[in-house]
Amino acid sequence: MASSSGAQTASPALQRGIVKMVLSGCAIIVRGQPRGGPPPERQINLSNIRAGNLARRAAISQQDSKDTPDEPWAFPAREFLRKKLIGKEVCFTVEYKTPQGREYGMVFLGKDTSGENIAESLVAEGLASRREGVRATTPEQSRLVEIEEQARAAKMGLWAEVTGSHTVRDLKYAIENTRNFVDSMHQKPVNAVIEHVRDGSVVRALLLPDFYMVTVMLSGIKCPTFKREADGSESPEPFAAEAKFFTESRLLQRDVQIVLESCHNQNVLGTILHPNGNITELLLKEGFARCVDWSIAIYTQGAEKLRAAERFAKEHKMRIWRDYVAPTANLDQKDKHFVAKVVQVLNADAMVVKLNSGDYRTIHLSSIRPPRLEGEGTQQDKNKKLRPLYDIPYMFEAREFLRKKLVGKKVNVNVDYIRSASAATDTVPAFSERTCATVAIGGINIAEALVSKGLATVIRYRQDDDQRSSHYDELLAAEARAIKNAKGLHSKKEVPIHRVADISGDTQKAKQFLPFLQRAGRSEAVVEYVFSGSRLKLYMPKETCLITFLLAGIECPRGTRNIPSGVQEGEPFSEDAMFFTKELVLQREVEVEVEAMDKAGNFIGWLHVDSVNLSVALVEHSLSKVHFTAERSNYYKTLVSAEEGAKQKKDKIWSKCEEQPVEEVVAVVEEKDRNVSYKPVLVTEIMDDLHFYVQDVETGTQLEKLMESMRSEIASNPPLEGSFSPRRGDYCIAKFVDGEWYRARVEKVDSAAKVHIFYIDYGNREVLPSTRLGPIPPPFSVRTLPAQAIEYCFAFIQVPQDDDARTDVVDNVVRDIQNTQCLLNVEHAGGGCPHVTLQFADSKDDVGLGLVKEGLVMVEVRKEKQFHKVVAEYLSAQESAKASRLNLWRYGDFRADDADEFGYSR
Repeated sequence: MASSSGAQTASPALQRGIVKMVLSGCAIIVRGQPRGGPPPERQINLSNIRAGNLARRAAISQQDSKDTPDEPWAFPAREFLRKKLIGKEVCFTVEYKTPQGREYGMVFLGKDTSGENIAESLVAEGLASRREGVRATTPEQSRLVEIEEQARAAKMGLWAEVTGSHTVRDLKYAIENTRNFVDSMHQKPVNAVIEHVRDGSVVRALLLPDFYMVTVMLSGIKCPTFKREADGSESPEPFAAEAKFFTESRLLQRDVQIVLESCHNQNVLGTILHPNGNITELLLKEGFARCVDWSIAIYTQGAEKLRAAERFAKEHKMRIWRDYVAPTANLDQKDKHFVAKVVQVLNADAMVVKLNSGDYRTIHLSSIRPPRLEGEGTQQDKNKKLRPLYDIPYMFEAREFLRKKLVGKKVNVNVDYIRSASAATDTVPAFSERTCATVAIGGINIAEALVSKGLATVIRYRQDDDQRSSHYDELLAAEARAIKNAKGLHSKKEVPIHRVADISGDTQKAKQFLPFLQRAGRSEAVVEYVFSGSRLKLYMPKETCLITFLLAGIECPRGTRNIPSGVQEGEPFSEDAMFFTKELVLQREVEVEVEAMDKAGNFIGWLHVDSVNLSVALVEHSLSKVHFTAERSNYYKTLVSAEEGAKQKKDKIWSKCEEQPVEEVVAVVEEKDRNVSYKPVLVTEIMDDLHFYVQDVETGTQLEKLMESMRSEIASNPPLEGSFSPRRGDYCIAKFVDGEWYRARVEKVDSAAKVHIFYIDYGNREVLPSTRLGPIPPPFSVRTLPAQAIEYCFAFIQVPQDDDARTDVVDNVVRDIQNTQCLLNVEHAGGGCPHVTLQFADSKDDVGLGLVKEGLVMVEVRKEKQFHKVVAEYLSAQESAKASRLNLWRYGDFRADDADEFGYSR
């Protein structure tokens, strides 16, 4: 050491840095100021003192080496420095270096030597002692002697009467059963200290208080790594060093909490939580990491947060995404997100939509694969033509699901990517360019719904393939649920078989069917294809056959067609007629009346869709003329009236027709005995017996204002807890699980201070302690605004008595109408509440009729004259469901022999 007279001239220079890591009780690593790259680091050993050595694991490369434990008080000394110094600025002087390059000096907390002397603090706590052989020749060394004597006298740390064995950690470097260990934590946060950062997303952590040393991989992400070369050196991937520094500077030797979520080999997958944030999401947002599909599903904080953070980095082209180009980068905003009307479902993953501009566009559902044959080409007879819709298991069910949910409805389309055209190979057919998108209706992702029912599977991608659904994680979760519940494609039951006879053009078979169809009156059908304005292909679900159907009573413009001499050009407006028919009836459920058959085996008759006669509609829109054969039909007067009106407009086929005097036709309005007056309501609660509560939309604003005023009043003058003594029939206010107060009525009071209450404005019930109830403020009583939840039940249907069947009905109704605005019409009075029909507000489809069509409920036959028409429609739907063996009818008509046993009545 320099003498005191020369201390100022020979004193070492003062240097500053940030403490990165504490190696032991007397050694730290200091990080200097960065200069264009990773900041320089130096190890500084505290001079003149000694602390215990920390435990060291045996070297794997040395067979005879053994683990060495902590020396007494070594870990407390390390922890003392770690909690005091990590991430803090210090200044230090290097007093001397050893021949091996080790630097020894004095370290002060802060920017200058006026700060806390770290060596003195350690000695004062009894966690370090003066190094043997060092004499007190300087004021600093003399002060260390005094401090050590004070610690010795106070029996602190090393100088305590106990041996210090309680300070030695029982370190566990390996876990015998990693899976059981992770499961035993129940995904609850575990306190830990990060001991080492291997790369941005892999760390070594010390779990407290049991001292497990585990390697933790961050769930759901992967950072650039350091690849080990053949010569033993490491070469970093782009941004690997920066990602490691990002994690190190925030977590290394910090107190954190880790949620252990799963395990991979001997490594634990988890999420590290720091008081300042979640490092997983920060790495993604800063562009230091990417999401990985194989572990994102176990991320307990929500995979959507990770996707959102990654999306932010991509949009801002941060770091690893500096060259990123979005799959839809070349699309205008109006082409990425738009609302369109579904006019046709092509396949289990494709549909045709009509834009607001009137253009048609084919959309494929992103990231899903429709049902397909296993070993296609080997199981099918080579001479038999494959009909995918009927021959591929679950293809028909998938198509029908989409058809019923989407056709004729408006959907939100969010384009995810454009799949380029591909040429054909030996195993894969050629594909044209595809627009792949997420399609939603009523906030429901239709692809997710399809996958959750087991009617499609999710495509797996390479990790670097961004051409995927924006809701890919939800699709994977839906598929996992479908597999777990053995639904659809994942079921172990026998696959459904659809034996559908195609009698189009088969005169002999058509003749056999004709009498049956004529006697049936109106038959249900689905329009499978539209050849022209008046020629269609129909699927008859009750008869399980395909027929060609020609509209009766009209003469539609002929379209372009091939003839032996060449191509015959179509007549004017033939294309318009075809598009009109397509948009009105394609893939819709219709009713047909078969009257005759032509020589080619095509059936001729009338087609009705939503109470519209298609023949009449074509004539009304100037796309067809009345044919003389209509004179014998019941619709002749309606057709003539429609034609006269179309001629007056001089549009389309009548644009060149000379005006002729017409007789005035007086429309005859038929009296309707059934009272039809639908009003808008909001369905708020559905009960197990299928009764439901609604709010009148017209008084909804009044309720909102009352609730807002009431809650403001309660916030100013909260009810005194326990002051309210509930009695049956009392009106009160109740605190719901969301923490808000609502108006309620007491229905029952148990002896155990549990109160059964009914929320009068919403229709739901709850059992609460009396402490969560209070008197209703007078300005907000039912006298001010009556209870808004009104009870109704469905008319014309019977709810199954079987618990499972009834649960299916309730689940179906809850999914479709709860918290949804509908249209309600009171049909007749009932024993407990009015019986009503309910319609969807957008499509005007009858909810009860839809349940009948799906075979979920039975029809309650009403004999009143005014209900004859609607009951006939319900019964027709029931017969269709029975023929298709849907749900209740999957084992046939059980009522015939078992009606008495099961309590059903016809």
